Amino acid sequence: MNDQQIPQGQGGYQQQPQQPFSQQNVNPNFQNTGAAPPKTWLVESILVTIFCCLPLGVIGIINASKVESKYYAGDVQGSLQASQEAKKWTKIGLICGLVGLVLYVILIFAGVLTGIAGMGS
Repeated sequence: MNDQQIPQGQGGYQQQPQQPFSQQNVNPNFQNTGAAPPKTWLVESILVTIFCCLPLGVIGIINASKVESKYYAGDVQGSLQASQEAKKWTKIGLICGLVGLVLYVILIFAGVLTGIAGMGS
């Protein structure tokens, strides 16, 4: 049996043959201009999630995962917007993580100094 002669199912409809994976979910009207999709920020978002700030990193990952899918669906403007959002949340998460780390070091240092001062009394 070849792809052209597909038997009808019980519902009376024919199944469409599967397209190769590389052609699935691609807008048929998509015009490839040769330009690469915008930067996804996915690696940076994952690193921020692991090392800096979990909630903001997750928001970055969500936006980063939309960049290429929107681009290849033909939504170039939406892809650019998702890239900018991923960049924004990744940078905010990085800054929050660094500020938290600096405050942690300051508090540890202050605790050590307090402990040293208390030992002399």
